[in-house]
Formats: sequence, C-alpha cells, structure tokens
Amino acid sequence: MRISEADSGDVAGLARLLWVNAHGEEPTRPPDTFAGELARWWADRPGSHLAYVARLDPPELVGMAWVALVPRVPRPGNLGRMSADIQTVFVLPEHRGRGIGSALVDAAAEHAIRLGALHVTVHSGHRAVPVYERLGFASSPQLLQRSPD
Repeated sequence: MRISEADSGDVAGLARLLWVNAHGEEPTRPPDTFAGELARWWADRPGSHLAYVARLDPPELVGMAWVALVPRVPRPGNLGRMSADIQTVFVLPEHRGRGIGSALVDAAAEHAIRLGALHVTVHSGHRAVPVYERLGFASSPQLLQRSPD
C-alpha cells in the first residue's frame, strides 16, 4: 500500500470513493457524472483542499483523507496564518482494520503542519475518536462549535 497526495489524475478514483461513502445516505449522481462535478469543484479550489489517497498494486484507490486549508486573519508579523481541518476520511470496507485510515490522516495532518497550519481539527464520529487520539488529536476546551437550529 502507498499513501500519496492525490492529483487531477485521481479524480475518478476519488469520485468513486466519495460515491461509495455516500451511497444510501443521500441522493447521489452516478459515479461517472459525479467525477466531472468533483473535477470542477476541486479545480475551483486550488490549494484549499488536498486529498491523500491509499493505493494498492495495481494502483487502485482504496482510501482517502481530505484536508481543508483555511486562511486566518493575519496578524502583524504573520500574514500567512492558517488552520486545517481533516475531512471525509474513508477506506473501502474490505480494506479496513489495516491502519490505512490512520496512515491517511497522519499524512494529511503532517502536510498541513508543514505548510504552517497553526492547528489541525477533525469532526469525528464516536467510534473513530480513539483512532484520532492515537494520532495525537485531543479535545480542546477552546474549540467550540455552533450548529444551526
């Protein structure tokens, strides 16, 4: 298995993973239609959303983790402040339990930190919290959330 940053040649595989992840939860377009939509969406966000992918031989995508890089208001002496958020981590069910998701999250978070992110957040389901904690994520009393009513 190889973990690498995705590029435009991975859009069809990413679309397939996103489609499998969402299938049955919300209305979805066919995977080939969605691939074109994803390509346009990603092209409109250069540098703000990166994807890391897990590949097997042959180079089939079996997992992904996205990281959104969010510019922050500058401060005197620090014009390039940013934070990052891990989003849409998914591994095909038949490949789970092998550390692929952890490797993807670790690669995405480390990349964001190398780019200068002041912090990396994740919104997790209950079952995945221990995984994120093993990867160095911790709860923070200063990180608050407001949901729509």
